[in-house]
Formats: sequence, C-alpha cells, structure tokens
Amino acid sequence: MKELVKTSKNKNGFRKFWEKFWWAVWKDDSFKGWIISLLFLFILIKFIIFPLLNLVTGTSLPLAIVESCSMYHKGDIFGNFDNWYSRHVQKYNQYDINQSQFNNFIFKKGLNKGDILFIVKANPDKIKVGQIIIFNGGQANPIIHRVINITINPTTGERTFSTLGDNNWGQLSVENGITGEQLVGRPVFKIAPSLGWVKLIFYEGRKPAYERGLCHEN
Repeated sequence: MKELVKTSKNKNGFRKFWEKFWWAVWKDDSFKGWIISLLFLFILIKFIIFPLLNLVTGTSLPLAIVESCSMYHKGDIFGNFDNWYSRHVQKYNQYDINQSQFNNFIFKKGLNKGDILFIVKANPDKIKVGQIIIFNGGQANPIIHRVINITINPTTGERTFSTLGDNNWGQLSVENGITGEQLVGRPVFKIAPSLGWVKLIFYEGRKPAYERGLCHEN
C-alpha cells in the first residue's frame, strides 16, 4: 500500500513539474519565460534535432547556409535561365557542357547568398557532372560548387572531382582533384531561400569589402 501511495505521489509530482515547465516554455510571456524558451530550443536543436539529422542524412552538416555569391545567378529563382546561360556559354563550352545538359542540372538557377540548404551524404561513386557538392578545401568553411568534371583513376578506380562556381569565371586552386575524403555532402533542396541572412548579418563586417552585401553577377 505504501509503495502505491509513493508511486502516485511521484506521478503527481512529475505531472506538476511538466505542467510548470510546459507553461514556462510556451506560455510565459515574461523575460524569464523567454530565456527558458530560448534555452529549451537551443538544447532541443543542438542535442536532439541535429544528431537525428546527422544520423538520417549521413553527413555532419545536414543544414548549410550559402555564405558567398559564387553560385549566384542574376535574378535568382525569378530570372530567365536562357538569358543567364547565354552570358556564360563560353565558360561551359571549355568543359564540354552545353545548355541542354545544364538545363537538367539540379539548381540550374543557382544558389543565392543566405539560402538554407538541406544536405545529404555525397557518395563518391554516385556523383555526376552537374551536381553540387560541399567539400573541404582547406578554407575556413566548406565550399559549395558544381561538379564540372570527374576523373577516374584507371588503376585504383578512385574518382576525383573538379568544380566551378556558377558565378565564377575561373576555378579556385583547390577545385581540382577533390577526393571522396574531402566531401561533406550535397544539397538536395532549399529549405528557406535567403533566410540564412538572419545569421550572416552578424558576420558581414568581418568579411573583406568585396564579399559583403547582396550578390551581383560577375
């Protein structure tokens, strides 16, 4: 009988605690309530949501914010693809990529600074020309560029990749010979176009002047 009473008290105690916690997180409009809500959301995202996303997507970076203008297209999602490609046709001719091929590439209208992307694991054996990959290039942050060429070692079968930013006219020194070990993932869709500016705005002042602000076509 004593054990039943003790169990009942424990249940009631937990229920009261949960009710107070729930009210503090979602209904308390005081400053204290806001602090508790922010802490709760931080813990939820960092220690529950992100680990689950890491497990599901197979990458350590399931969400990524585009931080530069190297993949920008003039007009972005509302722009005219044919007009954009006509201005860049010579660039892609040297890589044997024509307009018909590019028209079938993922994110054919590019990526804008501030876009939030959903990332999945990039399997080196399944990557194709035209896909966008995220890779470590020895810089502060991973690079998000489009694959323009794939080389297969005839002896080992290892595949290495060359990339180019849609808004760049030349390759970076780190964009040739990208190995599978450098791959972080590949974006599959935009979660929220430009919403990443909520975070980027706090870091703009640290960037060189030419990297700050909204994008323009090179």
